[in-house]
Amino acid sequence: MHYEAGNYDVIVIGAGHAGVEAGLASARAGASTLVVTINLDMIAFMPCNPSVGGPAKGIVVREIDALGGEMGRNIDKTHIQMRMLNTGKGPAVRALRAQADKFQYQHEIEKNHGRRRKLNPSSRYGGTVSRGGRRV
Repeated sequence: MHYEAGNYDVIVIGAGHAGVEAGLASARAGASTLVVTINLDMIAFMPCNPSVGGPAKGIVVREIDALGGEMGRNIDKTHIQMRMLNTGKGPAVRALRAQADKFQYQHEIEKNHGRRRKLNPSSRYGGTVSRGGRRV
């Protein structure tokens, strides 16, 4: 069996939070990008506790946001509750956490994926990536 997916500058495996951010960043930079996932309905799917932020993940969200990422923008659009944690403690340990409408969050991410001309999502179970005739 042979499947020709085309030629891409960047191939991202997985479409969770990190894969989505990597694919969008690559496409924004002008690279032809393929995002491969098992199920296209699960792009940026959030777990049963759909929160973004907090003491640890909040720092990552701010870093992604500073680099032009989508996670912070989308949580601003889709949050149903936002709360400052550890308000009884000092400012060094306070952290903002937002709880999202998980389906609306996923829908917003999918809309952003669809707007990028150089970003192509694909659902494949197996295959080989080759470069210059060699398997990578």
